[in-house]
Amino acid sequence: MPASKHDPHNLRELAATVVIGIRVARRQEQGKPTAALERRAERIREKAQEREDARAKGQKK
Repeated sequence: MPASKHDPHNLRELAATVVIGIRVARRQEQGKPTAALERRAERIREKAQEREDARAKGQKK
């Protein structure tokens, strides 16, 4: 179930994305690479969007 009607993320995904964002910011301050964390956040977003698209497609029938 989405956290709001405006985005596809549920509460767990929102929390995970926030934590990843904090970790990215810390790593950037330290001058370390952040690509892996950014890919993880992108995968979370993609899966949430796919799930909500499938749910919306199922409701239209």
